[in-house]
Amino acid sequence: MSTPTRRRLPDAPFLAAATGAGPGRRPVWFMRQAGRSLPEYRELRAGIGMLESCFDPELVCEITVQPVRRHGVDAAILFSDIVVPLKAAGIDLDIVPGVGPVIANPVRSVDDVRALPRLRREEVGAVTDGVRLLLDELGETPLIGFAGAPFTLASYLVEGGPSRHHERTKALMLGDPRTWHALLGVLTDITVEFLRAQITAGVDAVQLFDSWAGALSLAQYREFVLPHSERVFAEIGQAGVPRIHFGVGTGELLGVMGEAGADVVGVDWRVPLTAAARRVGPGKALQGNLDPAVLFAGSEVVDREIRRIAHEADEAITLGATGHIFNLGHGVLPDTDPGAITAAVELIHDLPTPL
Repeated sequence: MSTPTRRRLPDAPFLAAATGAGPGRRPVWFMRQAGRSLPEYRELRAGIGMLESCFDPELVCEITVQPVRRHGVDAAILFSDIVVPLKAAGIDLDIVPGVGPVIANPVRSVDDVRALPRLRREEVGAVTDGVRLLLDELGETPLIGFAGAPFTLASYLVEGGPSRHHERTKALMLGDPRTWHALLGVLTDITVEFLRAQITAGVDAVQLFDSWAGALSLAQYREFVLPHSERVFAEIGQAGVPRIHFGVGTGELLGVMGEAGADVVGVDWRVPLTAAARRVGPGKALQGNLDPAVLFAGSEVVDREIRRIAHEADEAITLGATGHIFNLGHGVLPDTDPGAITAAVELIHDLPTPL
């Protein structure tokens, strides 16, 4: 992997917190900060499909910048979707409104795995073009690239779409481990290539989303998922950009997720940051973890909860966490008042930084 010339952003609070340096203020960004909560996003996306938007560099740039422009967050996250590299590689899928990713030909056998295409760098050229546009547009604001983790991608491919119980996924994983590991090996290759493309284009950090890992037991995660996530982080490690690992409902997995190799571990709202610090262990920064629904509860509640999390973050640092990046414990909900998000950012920026 060629190592690009990295942007120098010495005063970026997000990067300082992610790398264990002392940020000048508490950094904050929000998962799904670019999206349906913003009227300007809805206006821009009117009549344009999700995947079409993800492969339009100008749209990617504008949508990514919108929350930075409106809210003053400390990082932008690339507007994309976790199935974009699968689509780019040639897998027949679509993102159906109100449903999510739907796979035309689910993967259920070793022959299905052998038939999966690999991702070539040029197939995500629209994404990397969007990154290059963003570097000019964002100025001193860092840009986070991202990808779906191999397990979460596998769950879509095996189930054929979103699933509540992941029964087909677990049946393949437990009943045919050889085919399972072959599948995750292919998906790890795709994930690594997608992240490398973004890093070469110039993103300042990356996040690996393992959205459905919370469906697994600790033993299942360690045996069937961890080796592949470890390889993702190892193969992009030489690039020198901060690596974030996040999953939903993964409180019992935080320790082993911390072992996978990320520099920052995301925490959902179910686990206090102090407990997360103990589970992850020293030497990692934490990210999170305001409940997205709190933003609907009024300014007094938002104020109280933000201050509580900031206090927990300070305690987590005394327990060995190397820093804290304020975020939600999952993504911004579509009906969130944008004004509540802006006010939350302003409050977080006004809080004193940890000593």
